[in-house]
Amino acid sequence: MEGDRPAIRAVLFDLGGTLIDERDYAGWTELARHLYVEFDPEDLAHAFAEVERETDTPERVTHVEFWRRTLERASGREVSVPVAEKFVRDWGARLVGSARPLRLFSDARRCLEFLAAEHREMGVLSNSRSEESVREILTNAGILHHFACIVSSGTERVAKPNPELFHRAVSRMGVRPDQSLYVGNLAYTDAKAAAAAGLHSVWLHRDGTGFGDDPPEITSLLEVPIVVRQLEQGPPP
Repeated sequence: MEGDRPAIRAVLFDLGGTLIDERDYAGWTELARHLYVEFDPEDLAHAFAEVERETDTPERVTHVEFWRRTLERASGREVSVPVAEKFVRDWGARLVGSARPLRLFSDARRCLEFLAAEHREMGVLSNSRSEESVREILTNAGILHHFACIVSSGTERVAKPNPELFHRAVSRMGVRPDQSLYVGNLAYTDAKAAAAAGLHSVWLHRDGTGFGDDPPEITSLLEVPIVVRQLEQGPPP
């Protein structure tokens, strides 16, 4: 019954790939070239997308291993763990030292403004280096003020898809899992993992059709306020 539907009191977002477009294929190609790993940005774009899909599984892959596989796939040659570790360190140092903020997806700001106008509490839950680094990214993007809670795997020492990270986030926001919606760009690590932790969830699949239901799929953040209202009221007759 409609009266039994809980209010959605909190909407939580993944960071990279959801709110922030962290892809920098030209910059990543330049960093790899300094490590004598050669490829074109187009090859890296294809490799990045393939490895992201392949590693979106219950078995979490570390950031270093993700990039080792990606660099190896893009270059067509073996890449060692130390080289991948150096790449990740160099990329992190470049992010910290850059005056240019990471790019917001074009639908992110309007989505956040719509939810704020409806007085929804919002948070960010991310597999990332630290809460401090996430706050810096959000500050530079001009959207930190929208978020009441920031939860980072690097600070918490536990990462998605572990349900504990989701439980910590909703607890800190003072809501139950079934009063929360999680939005992320990975089908398993984000959407299915959040659902397994008891949250409502949607998969932000920007290149998809929007018709998938396992997990529920959207193609734009502008659909999030609609999803929230449907969860509270049920679909229209």
